[in-house]
Amino acid sequence: MLGTQNFTVVVLLLLLLCSNVNGGPLAYIACVTVCSSGCSAGTALTGTPLCLAAWQTILSSQSAENKSLDQESTKKIASFEPKEEKMNTKENHQITNGSHDAVKLAPEDMTSKDYYLDSTAHFAVHEELLKDEIRTKTFRNAIINNRHLFKDKVVLDIGCGVGIFSLFAAKAGAKLVIAVEKSNVIEYAKRIIRANRYDKVIKLIRGKIEDIELPDGIEKVDIIIAEWMGYCLFYDSMIQSIIYARDKFLKPDGLIFPDRATMYMVGIEDRDYKEDKVEWWSSVYGYNMGCLKNYVMREPLVDTVDKRQICTDHFPLKTFDLKTMTIDDINIDSKFRLRALRDDYVHAFVTYFVVEFTACPQRTVISTAPGAGYTHWKQTVFYFPDCATIKFDEILEGKFTCKVNLENTKKLNFNIDFQFDGEISNLQSKNQYFMKG
Repeated sequence: MLGTQNFTVVVLLLLLLCSNVNGGPLAYIACVTVCSSGCSAGTALTGTPLCLAAWQTILSSQSAENKSLDQESTKKIASFEPKEEKMNTKENHQITNGSHDAVKLAPEDMTSKDYYLDSTAHFAVHEELLKDEIRTKTFRNAIINNRHLFKDKVVLDIGCGVGIFSLFAAKAGAKLVIAVEKSNVIEYAKRIIRANRYDKVIKLIRGKIEDIELPDGIEKVDIIIAEWMGYCLFYDSMIQSIIYARDKFLKPDGLIFPDRATMYMVGIEDRDYKEDKVEWWSSVYGYNMGCLKNYVMREPLVDTVDKRQICTDHFPLKTFDLKTMTIDDINIDSKFRLRALRDDYVHAFVTYFVVEFTACPQRTVISTAPGAGYTHWKQTVFYFPDCATIKFDEILEGKFTCKVNLENTKKLNFNIDFQFDGEISNLQSKNQYFMKG
């Protein structure tokens, strides 16, 4: 017969096995009962055979449970791996040729981080450009009114944005329009072009012009369209990309829209605004912050200038012909000579540009001159510390230089040195300016 201790163990073993509970409450009860019968956890292995069997069963149940938990945990960890891989894939797509570009996302899925890395992907940027009527209507007229230049031609639209110039070219009869855009705004362009049923004529390519190849085995195009101009003509401009595309993709007799630009300079009277912008720092709520005036003065101001402020004639600093110019021609190093139009004070110099579509039979231009109408480029104002008191027909002479950082066109360096010997005042001035973004 079994003793009381062994009988207890047998009963509990049967109860444990019949319950089909691995490591559950009944196993715990068995463990406690075994231990209360004289076999502790530390001595179970040296107890009676039945006690040993009971303890091994419990340990086996616990091991099975742990194994099950480990497998479950592994599955849970594995379930996160695809998401992590997806995030890494996203990050990898953001880096293209050393630059941080936005991922190819639906516009509605872009986050603030995506827009920070790809600010031109936001529709508001393009809204401002489209509402610039001088800019947009001039491009439209240059294209639509010259269908004979576009009919059955292959057109390359560089920096297409939402695709407005591509739509103009397609409407003008182009056989194929290749629209290239590095920003994720191209996702908007796809929808717009499809909505207007030009998706069979316009092909969109995401990337920098320097990194892409033309589709369908095409090697050369007939026309390049690009709004390549920036503030002060070169700030954040695409001129290098246009020169590259011209040399690689444009046929020898091909056209560029627009293909010529001239930078101009003029003197203005601007005492009130200069005082508000510069002299204001002399006393700010009773505190002298005049040390900032020099820094304020060295940063050119992009703003709209009233044509009534102009007090000298206009001087052409340099003309750029995109059909023939090279990278080395981008910088400006020009002497200037401004003649006074009336008795007045000169507080600043202003630069602006005029671009031309010389392929058009009728003269077609975009002028950013003061008084020519509002454009998003506005004008660029260069204040200098003193002012020149001029009389009608007197001459103010000097030298203007602009150096473009070819690695980052958001960095421009300027020097304006001039001298003036007039009846009322004499002035010599050397000034450095910086545009940075």
